[in-house]
Amino acid sequence: MQSIISTVSFITLTPTFLPIPLQNTNMSSFFSLFFLLCMTMASGANLRPGYYSNSCPEAESVVREVMKKNLIKEPRSLASVMRFQFHDCFVNGCDASMLLDDTPNMLGEKLALANINSLRSYEVIDEAKEAVEKACPGIVSCADILIIASRDAVALTGGPDWQVKLGRLDSLSASQEASDDIMPSPRSNASHLIDLFQKYNLSVKDLVALSGSHSIGKARCFSIMFRLYNQSGSCKPDPAIGPGFRAELNKLCPQDVDQNVTGNLDATPEKFDNQYFKDLVSGRGFLNSDQTLYTFDQTRPFVIQFSFDQQGFFDAFVEGMIKMGDLQSGRPGEIRSNCRNDLYSDDNEMARTRISESRNMSTCIHSKSW
Repeated sequence: MQSIISTVSFITLTPTFLPIPLQNTNMSSFFSLFFLLCMTMASGANLRPGYYSNSCPEAESVVREVMKKNLIKEPRSLASVMRFQFHDCFVNGCDASMLLDDTPNMLGEKLALANINSLRSYEVIDEAKEAVEKACPGIVSCADILIIASRDAVALTGGPDWQVKLGRLDSLSASQEASDDIMPSPRSNASHLIDLFQKYNLSVKDLVALSGSHSIGKARCFSIMFRLYNQSGSCKPDPAIGPGFRAELNKLCPQDVDQNVTGNLDATPEKFDNQYFKDLVSGRGFLNSDQTLYTFDQTRPFVIQFSFDQQGFFDAFVEGMIKMGDLQSGRPGEIRSNCRNDLYSDDNEMARTRISESRNMSTCIHSKSW
């Protein structure tokens, strides 16, 4: 443990901490929480566009080619990959922890409540990593590939394109508990979502714009059964669902349906556009966490704005994705050769320390007393 702690620099700043689960009290959990408390927004000096311009100049083009192939093979896979950034970055920062498989000593994030039977297309990131490793072995992190692929998913389906900041390390572990404690459910209302996003220094506008990721893709009947048949324990449907749309959903998701049946998140599920917001204005939001953005006073103005101003939505979405991509941890990291597996064994602390120091990214902002 000492060798890990020694790689962390302490500086005096006013941090923006990410939410931390505080249930455990044993000594190992104490040190885990110590590093979680060091989570903050990464400084621009650590992450930058063109990070691999010398060490692996083809990295971004290699990832994009993989994404193009998967767009042809299964268009829905791009929607799935795009949402990886949110599910990864909100849990201990953008460090590809969500890609790690479970081990005998670690429950990873793939089976967390927000991810199980929901996140898919992990194999697309595997394919991209394999292709990048062939071009530049041991250089590009899975965390950066995930960020690149999320951007490409948007650009290749008709949305905006932008420069991504790179230079992240991959985590040494993952936490199902942290994901369960942090990630919202499809039942979440706008008030809860606003509070959650504010903990990450993301504004109400960021929340609404980033929710526009549901411009592409599908979701399961499982996520809306309560809206259709027992909203808020009323044994009635959600009154915010437009009558015509409710009839469509009742047909798609009857009470005896296989709840893994999927429906479109908006009327143009393979095109990244502002149709999602037009649908919310018309009472055609698929998820409760979507439609609530129109029914809630603080979020409604942005929904209305984006419903008629697609470029405004695109600009706000890019800004939100960049801000979310800046969420980083002060923990040491590595460059995984396989995104599903930690590169080093638990007792190889020296190797971990060398990798952590090589990128000088283990800067921990510490203003918390115990």
